Parts: sequence; structure tokens; C-alpha cells
Amino acid sequence: MTIGILGGGLTGLALARFLGAGCEVLEEEAACGGLCRTVRKGPYSYDLGGHIIFSRDREILDCMNGLLGDDAVRYRRNNRIWFKGRLVKYPFENDLAALPKEDVFECLYHFLTRNYPPPANFRDWCYHRFGKGIAERYLIPYNEKIWNIPAERLGLEWVEGRIPDPPLEDVLKSAIGIETEGYTHQLHFTYPRRGGIEALVRAIEARAGAVEKGFSVRSVAGGPGDWVVSDGTRERRYERLVSTIPLPRLVEALDGVPAAVARAAGRLRHNSLICVMVAVAPARRSEMFAVYFPQRELRFHRVCFYDYFGDSCAPPGHAPLVAEITANPGDGTYEAGDGELVAHVVEGLEREGFIRGSDVRETDVARREYAYVVNDLAYGESLAAVADHCRGRGITLCGRFSEWRYLNMDACIRSALETARRLAGGEGG
Repeated sequence: MTIGILGGGLTGLALARFLGAGCEVLEEEAACGGLCRTVRKGPYSYDLGGHIIFSRDREILDCMNGLLGDDAVRYRRNNRIWFKGRLVKYPFENDLAALPKEDVFECLYHFLTRNYPPPANFRDWCYHRFGKGIAERYLIPYNEKIWNIPAERLGLEWVEGRIPDPPLEDVLKSAIGIETEGYTHQLHFTYPRRGGIEALVRAIEARAGAVEKGFSVRSVAGGPGDWVVSDGTRERRYERLVSTIPLPRLVEALDGVPAAVARAAGRLRHNSLICVMVAVAPARRSEMFAVYFPQRELRFHRVCFYDYFGDSCAPPGHAPLVAEITANPGDGTYEAGDGELVAHVVEGLEREGFIRGSDVRETDVARREYAYVVNDLAYGESLAAVADHCRGRGITLCGRFSEWRYLNMDACIRSALETARRLAGGEGG
């Protein structure tokens, strides 16, 4: 059986590795990896997003670390939230004692006395689960920045497992200064010794078999037993087809799509990612990997410090900071030029006391069109219409952008593994 895999990101490569012979990956870019890419600018390197290797899924975690072998280096999470000029340990509710006293009272009081009806959207959920204090100081402003949409327009399908859910005793302890840890499965993580997160992608690609790069999927026709995929000049034929490319792009390429399904695909919302790298020197090695910024006046929601990994990403004494910004066409940020975004990041980080503008040695801007799947209120209905049509045609959907779910790297690899098992057993997907 020949199996065509559309997309050579992390999911597509992992699927090819698990399937072995008899499959081919079609990747439109000159290099595989999709969102799991490492950018190099002079002596500096950084990833498209703060990718680290962790998981509750022991089988997949062992798989990822096994692929890296001795190049998998273990680190302890030391992430912070920047709140009123102070660093608060992540997650926010696990370090309430670090807040000003009036904020501690507001967060704890409203957490203990909250009495809200069952939530219908994410904004309601924040109040229902955490109370007014934590919701308004951190959860709502931060999530409105990363999702680039008002919290009341966000659905709830993505919340479970994505946002820490602390027990009462942990919140009480954190408010009086007894140290607690939230999201303990992330407390330790690994990261490649060299090559950034792309080292993991390259390790998988080396075992993935046939990969055709520079092949942009423009049309998909036929059906199970005889799929025809074309980039406009070349054709590939497969018995089975698995898509890992963004679901709206698959619908654009697929023949015979009903108008209602095309409209539903147009309603599927995603965010693009803009990474602004600012390298400074001299600098002492950072003690934190990531800092989260809920402040609305700052366009970036997170800054990653890549000198946290020693000299694997920067020369000694140099620190590349990478500000992450989500954007959509028409929001002003999406259309902003590189110079404007660099100036905003440098000015913001200098104003908040993280850098001195005179210490900036290099800057860079990298953009990725598809970064985050957005679970708005129309998400469930729209996704069902599109996914049901594609699966009904016999196309297997696999991974973050084809399943249109907010999956981390480990979940993408798990999806690839389970898809490979089903295909090997003669099942669909």
C-alpha cells in the first residue's frame, strides 16, 4: 500500500517514521519542521515559539528523548510572570505571596467566595474557576493577548489540561508564602544540546524515509485507492492519504467540496506568530527560560531567554531574548513592519527593566502563518462540518493543524503514532 502524507512538519515526519516503508511525505518548504523550526541569525539561534520537551505521556516522552540520545539535556522549569514590576512564579496562583498585599487579598478573597453560574465561554470560566482577582489580574488579559480575541468569544474545548487547575490547599499555601508547584509535569523538561528544537525534527526526519520537499499541495482529487495530489506541475498517486496540513488549506485543494463545508472552513480561526529576537551583551546567563507578560500595552505575551541553555544558542556573555506576538490580518500588528516591531519590543523590555537599549547587538524577526488554533464560539460546529466531510471522503486527519486542535509536540507525536497503528491495522482515521 502507498500512503501519501501531506505536510512535513513534526506530525508528518513522525507519522512517516512510525509507518516505515510504503509512504511519502510532501512538504512545500525547502526544509521540514513546520512550526518546530530553529532560526539562526549570526551567532544566535532561537525557535519559532518556546518549544521544550515534556509530557505526561511516558511512551512519547521516552521516544522524543530517545531520538536525541545524549543530546537531550534536562532542565528545571523556572518561568515567571511579570506583574507590577515583580517576577511572580508560574503558574500565577501558585505564587500569590509575591504580589502586593492588596492583590493577595483580592485574589484569595474572590477565589474563596466565588459563586458564578456554569460558564458559557472562557471569560465566564475564569471567574467561575478562579474568581475575580486572579481572572482580572492575569488569566483574562494574558489569554486575550495570546489568542488575540476577547475572552467572551473563546470557547471551552481547549481549557482542560491546558490551564493549571490548582487544589484549594495550594492556593492557600501560595497566599501565605508556602512554596507550591503547579503543572508538575512541566517542572522538568529537556532541550537539545545543540541545534535548537529543530534537532528533534532532524532526528525524526533521518528515520522518516521518502520526503519530497518543495511540493506545495494545490489540488487533491480522486478517492481511496487512487488519490491524485498535484502541485500544479507534478502529480503523485497514492492508495491512502493522510493530511497534516492546515485544514482550511486542505479544503481549498480538495475537489468537490460543498459550499457549506467551504464556508465552515472559512470560519476556522487561527493565529499567526511573530517572533522578535533581540540579542544583548554583555549579559549574565539568564536564570529563567520564559517570562509571561499580561500587560495590555505590550504587544508580546511571552519572552524566552535562549541563553538559559548556555552557549548552545549564543556566545558566552550574550543573551538572545525572543518576544512572541500573535497576530491576525487587519489587527495592525500583522501588517506592522519588522522595524516597528523591533522598536516596540526593545522599548518595552527597556522600560520594564529587562534590557538596556545600548546593549542590543542584533535583532531579527521571524513570522509563521499558522501557529495557534483558536477555539472561538463557532469552533465546534465549524470543525465538525469540515472534519466530517474530509474523513467521509476517506482522508485521515492527523496533528495540530489538520485535526484543528491545540496539541503540543508530544500530543502531535502521539496522534502520529496512533494513526500509524490504525493504518497498519487497515483502519481509517
